[in-house]
Amino acid sequence: MTYALILNDKLISDEETPAIVPWWSFTKTVIAAAALILVRDKVLSLDEFCPGQNYTLRQLLRHEAGFADYGSLAEYHSSVKAGTPPWAIDEMLARVEKLNAASTPGSKWNYSNIGYFHVRLLIEHELNETLDSVLSRLIFRPLKLSKTRVANLPSDLSDVVMGDTHGYHPAWVYHGLAVGPLTDAVVFLKELMSGSLVPDYLLKEMLQVRTLGGPISGRPWTSPGYGLGVMAGGTDNKLFVIGHSGGGPGSDIAVYHTTDPVPVTCAAFSTSADGIDVERMVVSKLAR
Repeated sequence: MTYALILNDKLISDEETPAIVPWWSFTKTVIAAAALILVRDKVLSLDEFCPGQNYTLRQLLRHEAGFADYGSLAEYHSSVKAGTPPWAIDEMLARVEKLNAASTPGSKWNYSNIGYFHVRLLIEHELNETLDSVLSRLIFRPLKLSKTRVANLPSDLSDVVMGDTHGYHPAWVYHGLAVGPLTDAVVFLKELMSGSLVPDYLLKEMLQVRTLGGPISGRPWTSPGYGLGVMAGGTDNKLFVIGHSGGGPGSDIAVYHTTDPVPVTCAAFSTSADGIDVERMVVSKLAR
């Protein structure tokens, strides 16, 4: 397991040369930040219906737009494991619609990669620009994250640490898969939480958290919640943390920030532990 953290504006890493790793669902936080920048610029709206739809961008970002998820399909995981090419978009949506009932937008919370796929479509449609181009222009280049990018093809993972996974196609992550060093991940989240990427009024919207219940067995959460592209809540070592966890074939990542008692941002990555272990490592490092 490897980690990186920022404490007192000092970047610390246990890797002499930080490796490029898949950010998995931490990519959702990057996409949400880009969407809020576009809200700031009046390209997108948080609370108007998305064009031709009955849900809003806020509902998409909070997993409240009514979408089910392909992550619950056994054939999704078996197809990924078998190394088959990603399903066409229409096929993926049809498979999910057949086996998972969607809900009325706003009626309940349901974690959904498909919801973030629709955020990606909205951004790409409104800007007539690919997601990797948008994220590079709005986030990666301004923050000087020169080694971070969106992976679109298997060849884009040639320099990425994938554990024991070989031949993985990043298009299986339909909302997009960012890859980069842990050091870039902590810089991004630290800058996002400091307000340097989005204005304070939109950061406040991002951190309006829907509480999702009580303690989760085995995990560090005592009061988990979700905002606009961020997991947030209390932990068993009495911190309030904000960020995102993620996992995929062969690896897991967790990237979180706290201001209690001082601002600290930490990321951990593992190709051998499970997601609980990387979350616990990050939470322990944040408590320093």
